[in-house]
Amino acid sequence: MPPRRPRGETIIPMINVVFLLLIFFLLTAQIAPPTPFPLTPPASSAELPGAARDVLFVSADGTLAWNEARDAAVWPAIAARTEEGPVEIRADAGLAAATLAAHLKRLREAAGTEARLVVSGG
Repeated sequence: MPPRRPRGETIIPMINVVFLLLIFFLLTAQIAPPTPFPLTPPASSAELPGAARDVLFVSADGTLAWNEARDAAVWPAIAARTEEGPVEIRADAGLAAATLAAHLKRLREAAGTEARLVVSGG
């Protein structure tokens, strides 16, 4: 009879720990949809308020995105929203202030609510 080989360490407990950590991180992570186009928010040193649920994205060239709606279709979609509270605006730092002001005015007309401009801390 050949000699018995020593039984190696089992890796099942390590696999269990890895799966438990994976489940922990999946449950505690905040999963946010990706931005529809690359944005560089303007910098600010002020403390930021809590995040709103409704987000209007504005690119440096003025392209608009609201959920699945783009450009001109954004305004009717905002007017039809059912959420209460402020609308968050994530605009690129390269966006002209006049363009942003025009979008803010239009947003006020469509949503009739407060708007919050998101900036990067620093």
